Amino acid sequence: MSKKRQNSKKFSEYMSQLPQDVRESLTLYFQRLNQHVKLPGEWHSAMVHDFENAFMFYSSNGVTVSKAMELMPLSSLGGFYFRPASTWYPLDNAAKVYPLSMSHRQMSVFRLSAYLDCEIVPEILQIALNFTIKRFPFFATTIKKGVFWHYIDSAKRRFSVEPETYIPCSPMNVSLTGSQSFRVLYYKNRISTEFFHILTDGTGGLAFLKALTAEYLRLMGHSVPNTHGVMDIDAVPDASESADDFDKCVSGRRHSGFVDKPASQMSGQLAKVSPCQIIHFNLPSEKLRELAKRKGASVTALMVSMMFIACKSATDDYKGIINIQVPVNMRNYFKSRTLRNFSLYCGIKLPLEEIHDIDSILPSVTRQLRDGTSMENMQEMMNGAVKLVKSLRLIPLFIKAPVAKIVYGVLGERVFTTTLSNLGIVDMPEEMALHVKKMDFVLGTVAVNRVACSLVTAGGTATFSVAKLTADPSFEERMYSLFVENNLEPHVSGSELYGS
Repeated sequence: MSKKRQNSKKFSEYMSQLPQDVRESLTLYFQRLNQHVKLPGEWHSAMVHDFENAFMFYSSNGVTVSKAMELMPLSSLGGFYFRPASTWYPLDNAAKVYPLSMSHRQMSVFRLSAYLDCEIVPEILQIALNFTIKRFPFFATTIKKGVFWHYIDSAKRRFSVEPETYIPCSPMNVSLTGSQSFRVLYYKNRISTEFFHILTDGTGGLAFLKALTAEYLRLMGHSVPNTHGVMDIDAVPDASESADDFDKCVSGRRHSGFVDKPASQMSGQLAKVSPCQIIHFNLPSEKLRELAKRKGASVTALMVSMMFIACKSATDDYKGIINIQVPVNMRNYFKSRTLRNFSLYCGIKLPLEEIHDIDSILPSVTRQLRDGTSMENMQEMMNGAVKLVKSLRLIPLFIKAPVAKIVYGVLGERVFTTTLSNLGIVDMPEEMALHVKKMDFVLGTVAVNRVACSLVTAGGTATFSVAKLTADPSFEERMYSLFVENNLEPHVSGSELYGS
């Protein structure tokens, strides 16, 4: 017997055991469900099964049918699954290179995860996603090819949650019609969301994860208000949330280019699997903040300085430049509510022979961060990004694609040694923070750089994550020793080693 038939049989047995008045009430609920959902057969049936499974879970945990209906109001579906897909979006300027440069092994994917205080119930997480996605219509899309650029097209379907069974930040198969450009995964007490970078940046991804997690907690019976950046999933999406704000912020002033000299790379042999390992250093956030304050620097500058030392330990080069890329959230400079990509970067550079210890390089790192992220520099880079895209606009896609693979996959990555993306402290209401123990943020690896690093702070824990493209442990071992030397009490977790 198929799994679907087994589920239907279980629900029929469950219904038969209910009192007649409750059974009639539940039958009416599912009749109304069909008035909210008009999807192709397989997806329609799957969504009906989602609600059947949720009712059976609630019942097994002593929740009455009437209370379960109250927790899962069909109004939370709105008309999203009934109305046909009719909207498409051009790619924003930051996203246009991603689909051009991707291959089976090379695809820009990042992950955000929330660790809760109890094991995830997949039946309820699926309902949370069913309710949440309508608030993020730009994510309910699929990638398609146009004549000159890829574009994003609406995809009305059931978006599924899946158990985590594969490597974090694995490439997505976005070539199939209606395919998802994001994932929702669960493992033990962890909810993970993974995004193809064409959709959004860390800020937009975090907004989605917070909304999804808050809705999951509500469905589990916890009261979570729509404050501290938790979006109201029943509110009407605003056009500004899916706007390409790069064009709005371009000035007539000069622009900066993106060409730079190749940087030194770490020396580990490239693995066959990308990423081949994820390592999380869980640090007490207050101790990290106090250490940075004592040294007169920001947490980002402190972590970048440690990374310079670790990079030097992980390369065979004696001369050359270590260049660490630091993404910059442009929402800090321009008024914007967009959930799409709205980030640029600055590069922090030091000659290998000048890298000795934290205190000796921290002033230079701090100065470069301050100057590189100035309003003037960011404006110039934004102007340059928009000009570059406009210069390619009339070149057919089949010509642009192979060129982008070369430029982005080789030259673009070789100018950097590694990356540190810091999302900062995640703000959330106290009612939600009670159940979120920590979060982590993982960048997918690229073709040349051996590691990609990221940082996010929640629940009193600053999680520094290292995504690896080599089995060589030199970088992370040096980072660990630096954390220990500075009394940061690192607790290490992560994945096994793949494809080494």
